[in-house]
Amino acid sequence: MGFSVHWIWFTALSCLLCMDTHTYDTSQEVSEAFGSAIKGSLTTYEPTVDTQEGRKIRISKTGTLNIYIAVDISESIQEEYIQNATNVTKSLISKISSFSVTTNYEVLFFSSQVFRVSRILDFMDGRETLSTLMTKLDNFTETIKDRDTAGTNLNEVFMTFLEDMALVKQRVKDEGFKEHRHVLIVFTDGGYNMGGSPERTVRKIKNMVYMNHIEGIQSREDYLDIYIFAIGDEILDHVLKPLAIGTGGRHYFRMQNDLINLKEAFDEIIDADEFLGICGLHKSATVGSERDQRKRFPWVVFITVEKEGTFTNCLGSLVTNEFVLTAAHCFKFGDREEHIKVEIDDQARRVKKITLHPKFNTKAKEGEGVAEFYDYDVALLQLEEYVEFSYYIRPVCIPCTQETSDALQLVGNSTCKDQEDLLFKNHIEELYFLTKSRGHVKEKTVRAKIGDNRDECISHAIEAPGITTKNPEVAVTDNFLCTGGQFPQVDHIACTGDSGGAVVKDYLVYRTIQVAVVSWGTKNLCTSGSQTKSDATSRDFHINLFKVVPFLKSVLGDDTQDEYAPLKFLNS
Repeated sequence: MGFSVHWIWFTALSCLLCMDTHTYDTSQEVSEAFGSAIKGSLTTYEPTVDTQEGRKIRISKTGTLNIYIAVDISESIQEEYIQNATNVTKSLISKISSFSVTTNYEVLFFSSQVFRVSRILDFMDGRETLSTLMTKLDNFTETIKDRDTAGTNLNEVFMTFLEDMALVKQRVKDEGFKEHRHVLIVFTDGGYNMGGSPERTVRKIKNMVYMNHIEGIQSREDYLDIYIFAIGDEILDHVLKPLAIGTGGRHYFRMQNDLINLKEAFDEIIDADEFLGICGLHKSATVGSERDQRKRFPWVVFITVEKEGTFTNCLGSLVTNEFVLTAAHCFKFGDREEHIKVEIDDQARRVKKITLHPKFNTKAKEGEGVAEFYDYDVALLQLEEYVEFSYYIRPVCIPCTQETSDALQLVGNSTCKDQEDLLFKNHIEELYFLTKSRGHVKEKTVRAKIGDNRDECISHAIEAPGITTKNPEVAVTDNFLCTGGQFPQVDHIACTGDSGGAVVKDYLVYRTIQVAVVSWGTKNLCTSGSQTKSDATSRDFHINLFKVVPFLKSVLGDDTQDEYAPLKFLNS
């Protein structure tokens, strides 16, 4: 009873007539076919042209996606295959969860009996979360190691899914059930020795989801997909092929036991044209080449200010297809738009307009012992021409927008406070920003000290050059996040050229949320382009974007103009 993974949009003619019993699909073929197939369920935004020329709005689709995953753990399956299958499952869940769609999960392992990890209803009721599900998957081998895995009952898997679908239908009633899409994913070789054939149960699932579809009434076939991933030396195609269901592409894949490559291949699923403009979406592949970096950090922007033979370098982030967010202190008195070059994916862009925060004034507290005051250190650059989104150029998510609530999967009428509470729920929050070194970017990991940890962190501000006040709160207002030091781990520090860069947090692996802008620090410990570690008292301060939302909204959310499409900002 081997272990198998089957996803197929089953084109009967090509698969039934041409498949050789010794032929397997490659992980890349799986990625391309599955990515193409699943995107119909995951595309939650579709562009619609507004009456104003060149302006686009995005309309959210309604509905719920229920995903049911079953992994065969029969005793004939080697432990490494089970672990790899679990990693594939986690990767897939993380990937699907990157999209702005209400998704519930049911995950189980099976042999002669079903070992349930999570239930659809628990997700619907809020008793289960992605975080708790991932923890259970991490620990599942310990959970099941003493259980009987002899025999295989494949029908019990589909019976379990059918019963839980019926409970969902009972909960949401017929009209609500019409808005639920169902995706079943089964990993098995098709061998079973108890429970009988699952074909009859699959027919019952079809009848339930199709709601006893009658010819002439609009088809509901798009609301059910059953993907089969077949792995093993003795795959029973005649058992598995009839179980694969769905329209528009392949739903059955015949594979070798190469689940590691399959996990990596799933990372390509997001590379579809429908998703290019979704904020914060990126590839998670190991960063190697410059092209890999662009896919991992598609929002990073390099800024150069050239005036009278002198150069200032900063970083920034692409927040829409026309605007770059950076630090106000990157621009000096007399700097004009023509002095600024913005580099995005090796292409130089010109700036149409610089907008500094109206309260930014480095001289504001000279009389209070702060020679250079960096509160409200944010600026927006409007580009002369909007950029075309691609796999290498995508916007980052910023606080208090509807797009960010979608990325965070906050349902209903979420607020800015909901986002802040979720992103800053701990008093030590791990974040990162980037540094540029010889044309490449590197991550710098830091930990923001929040709540009870903040006072000690900002206390070192009075050690910075040019600060004579004994009260650190004069220089470091509540608008700053504080990082640096060596507790609880050693942080990286910001260097010259890092200013204006995005301080970000990756959420659910594949979505990036910018929470701050790199502003200033107490010490310059850096060598050129290095990932320098903090000493015990070095501190960096970053403008907390949640504190400057009115400024961001005044520009990016301005719906009184027809020049560019505004972002939708939330209530506080």
